[in-house]
Amino acid sequence: MPLDQYHRDIDYLRISLTDACNLRCVYCMPEHMTFRPRHELVSDDELRRLITLFGALGFRKIRFTGGEPTLRPGLVELVRHAVNTPGIAKVGLTTNGVLLDRLAGPLREAGLQSANISIDSLDEDKFRQLTRWGKLREVRAGLNAAAAAGLRVKLNAVVCRGVNDGDDVVELARLTLTNPWQVRFIEQMPFGNNHSFQTKGMVSEAELLAVLGKSFGPLELVNDGQLDGEARLYRLPGARGELGFISPVSQPFCAACNRLRLTADGKLRLCLLRDNEVNLMPLLRGGADDAEISACIRQAVHGKPWGHGLAQDLVPASRGMSEIGG
Repeated sequence: MPLDQYHRDIDYLRISLTDACNLRCVYCMPEHMTFRPRHELVSDDELRRLITLFGALGFRKIRFTGGEPTLRPGLVELVRHAVNTPGIAKVGLTTNGVLLDRLAGPLREAGLQSANISIDSLDEDKFRQLTRWGKLREVRAGLNAAAAAGLRVKLNAVVCRGVNDGDDVVELARLTLTNPWQVRFIEQMPFGNNHSFQTKGMVSEAELLAVLGKSFGPLELVNDGQLDGEARLYRLPGARGELGFISPVSQPFCAACNRLRLTADGKLRLCLLRDNEVNLMPLLRGGADDAEISACIRQAVHGKPWGHGLAQDLVPASRGMSEIGG
């Protein structure tokens, strides 16, 4: 299992399959975006090679992200390859859910285990406001298809101050009363292309707990506060599911970070909120053998920074969220 310079086990790779998306969420990207041409993206063959190498190096979990990963034509077969790669024990997907109604079955058949689905509000107008182009019914259909296919379901809601930080949070939390899902509330994080909006709009975990407490009473802390990945878990009284709070700004979890990110254009991003990257493309397309690429990955793991620099006003500026994969 690969260790970084701080002796953290780095065994989780998030793979961005594309920077393109079929929505334009206000906290993620401008409405008018230019995406990378296909030849600049890591190809399916190159991804299969990298997945195999990461499995051999001791990585145990892979999550496919975007942009919107369901826009990638080869998604199902990439999932199948990851599932069948020695060493890889968990394969998941993060998606906006728009195309999941038709893909949930094939993805489950290929071995996908879990789907994290973005849904910031259950109110049609608010949902449209936040996603600009989104239709809530399409996401609800994708969510139902994922559950019916037997995928483990988590719902991701990015909370924006003054938009969906009140009744919307309450109604999303209410889903856990009758469904075995994890509904996760995510703090906005500042990036260079949307820094001002994200900073002003961030709603802290403490504020959300206060909102939920007014409607449901005291929430039960799960596992004594031990993080589930990056989420601190709570449960509403009598609920089947759980609530997760991902709070990288107000309550950083850098000490427990175990992940790298592979961008769609072939760069290893060592921390979501720092601009440190290692470019694998010259090796992939320059004739490097597996040993050379593996050595580069090991070096990248070792050089992973301790954490982000938001407290020192260091804001990542080289990419927006959709270009990294979250």
